[in-house]
Amino acid sequence: MSEAPSTVPMCYRHPSRETLIKCSRCERPICTSCMNDASIGHQCPDCVKEGRRGQRPARTAFGGSRAGQLGYATISIVTLNVLVMVASVIVGGPRAIAGGGGGGFGGLMGSGTSVTDFGEVLGLALYPNGELHGIANGEWYRLVTGMFLHYGVLHLLLNMMLVLQLGRYLEAQLGPLRFVALYLIAGFGGNVAAYLFQAPNQPSAGASTATFGLVVAAIVLNRRTGRDSSQLIPLLAINLIFTFTIPGISIAGHLGGLVAGAIACAVLVYANQPNRAVKQAIGSSAIVIALVVAAVARTMSILGG
Repeated sequence: MSEAPSTVPMCYRHPSRETLIKCSRCERPICTSCMNDASIGHQCPDCVKEGRRGQRPARTAFGGSRAGQLGYATISIVTLNVLVMVASVIVGGPRAIAGGGGGGFGGLMGSGTSVTDFGEVLGLALYPNGELHGIANGEWYRLVTGMFLHYGVLHLLLNMMLVLQLGRYLEAQLGPLRFVALYLIAGFGGNVAAYLFQAPNQPSAGASTATFGLVVAAIVLNRRTGRDSSQLIPLLAINLIFTFTIPGISIAGHLGGLVAGAIACAVLVYANQPNRAVKQAIGSSAIVIALVVAAVARTMSILGG
């Protein structure tokens, strides 16, 4: 006699496997390899995937993505700065690393190279080859590139240590997109301030404009959330002391980055619902527009003078 056919259901994803388990959502039979624990019973992979699509992504208190906890934006900023430094060393040789007479920390700072010459903040100057260069000569990109250039490895290390320490915290709180916006606005604000208040032929560069903004941004964010900032105040004070006592440091750039970072962070953390993201975007855009207007006015002043 032949055996009676089995009446046990088969897993819908593995037709050769018998199972008595059903998906609690769609009620299709699933085997132990396909079942996923749910609040009630088990669910099949398709229902789990569908449920994830219907969920809103988790956000920080300020509307940013929780992806900021991974620190990818901070790491990317540091990597970019290091790669630019490597390019400067390749072009300029050992003098780009240290001891090249860069004018800071007892000669430990490296000298400028053709890379820093190309991207540093510079109002207007005549180069030795007779060419005229500077922001007032149409090289507006310098207001951005200046924050990714450094005079020597020590200059780079000091700034990247602050970026890593403060960047991971701020990125986790704000989300990667808002953190990058904060970093760029602070750096841009510091570079515009250097352009406004330094002699046109005085060059400056470095992520210090942005890092000053990050220090004060962390203080602003902590004040908004009721956290303690007692460890940040001495850090800010020490950096301000260095700014005013060490020769060759761009005072205007550091203070400009500090002010721009404070205002940008205030826009991000004090914007409330409804339409929080729109308010943050409008506020951040207003800061950038004001800085651009100031830079244009400075250009007109230089060219008119």
